[in-house]
Amino acid sequence: MRTIKRLLSVVVIGISAVLGTGVTAGADTSGNAAVESATGLPPFVATVRPVTAERLGKSWREGCPVGPDQLRLVQMSVLGFDGRVYRGELVVATDVVRDVVGTFAELYRHRYPIERMVTVEKYDADDDLSMAANNTSAFNCRPITGGTAWSNHSYGRAIDVNPVQNPYISGSGTVYPPNGAPYTDRTRTDPGLIHADDSTVRAFERRGWEWGGYWDTPIDYQHFEKPAV
Repeated sequence: MRTIKRLLSVVVIGISAVLGTGVTAGADTSGNAAVESATGLPPFVATVRPVTAERLGKSWREGCPVGPDQLRLVQMSVLGFDGRVYRGELVVATDVVRDVVGTFAELYRHRYPIERMVTVEKYDADDDLSMAANNTSAFNCRPITGGTAWSNHSYGRAIDVNPVQNPYISGSGTVYPPNGAPYTDRTRTDPGLIHADDSTVRAFERRGWEWGGYWDTPIDYQHFEKPAV
């Protein structure tokens, strides 16, 4: 356990030290070997790079509350539903990169599966399309669902995780995405489904993030956020 914690520490510290440039963070050889042996997975690797307006595509436009210079592209190891390791990508606020890498390193160690993790311009920044594809995403300059105020996604300070298994339920009972309706039954134990106080929720909470699954209305099981102080 000490070696695993040491690996996570090296990953996070390595990234936080060089946020302004592209960097690939891992750990020393002995740490990598220990984690691979303990989890049966390849070592967790994360890369952090700046983003441009061109790279953000339709997910950003003039007038958004943050500019591309305040965001970073994080590419990192994720475990797919098929048991294979993929390279996922999220765009997040620069000051939460450390949180995001540390959290997803924990999720990876706990073998929490993620079906898809690509940036939302791949779906023309359409949140409904991204959710229906079960895409885990972060930055998207858009209003809150059903409102006009900026969502915390517009600041790169919110992440939606496996939206099909963890749907959003409006005050009127509408489910987003619609193909997530079977998963409003939270007694289910399907892979990727998030439960109160499980290891996924705790990984976010340890870093000061809030889970929308605890809200009364709407209930947003996919949503984690860390608003600016």
